[in-house]
Amino acid sequence: MTTNRRTPLDRKRVADAALDLLNEVGLEGLTLSAIGRELGVKAPALYWHFKDKQALLDEMATEMYRRMVADGGLDPADSWQERLRKSNHGLRAALCRYRDGAKVFTGSRFTGIEHAEQMEDSLRLFTAAGFTLPRAVRAITTTYLYTLGFVAEEQGMVPLPNDPPGGLDIEERARKMAAFPLSAAAGAEIFADYDRHFAEGLEIIVEGIAARHRTA
Repeated sequence: MTTNRRTPLDRKRVADAALDLLNEVGLEGLTLSAIGRELGVKAPALYWHFKDKQALLDEMATEMYRRMVADGGLDPADSWQERLRKSNHGLRAALCRYRDGAKVFTGSRFTGIEHAEQMEDSLRLFTAAGFTLPRAVRAITTTYLYTLGFVAEEQGMVPLPNDPPGGLDIEERARKMAAFPLSAAAGAEIFADYDRHFAEGLEIIVEGIAARHRTA
């Protein structure tokens, strides 16, 4: 862990240090004291910038979003279906870069309005395709919530992409559930190949939105 301790503290520097530390200790171990040690300051110094841990999580989520947007912009040629696929695959990839990334994002409030540009663009795309604003919002937020929930469950098993699955022996689970053969066999489907699992689930939602839109 190397940090330039002569650089003055600001909100971004604290959030950057917290995100770096998050992959080592997880959300439960991410205390203001631990972040202070990383930055070479006492924990009370951080309260000049954040009134409590939730305020810090809000800034961390905002910084995660900034980094996600910096990785790639929106394609104006997207269909609304392509926009949902790309934005949610991008969100999942961004969350999976951090241990407990989904937990940090869930319930946090952005500290700026950087997200408004992409939101406006997506809503404009949907309404141009014939969606009412409420239906456009439901389509976008439903897929967003699916992604958050999926990654939260995924990270409960695989905290970071290169980590081995933890805490579950699928074969042992199947043996314990032998009296319920379909449920036993489902374990290999539920707890493996998360990339395919996510993509197929997202496609189910996109197809459902399309079917509802056709009948609206």
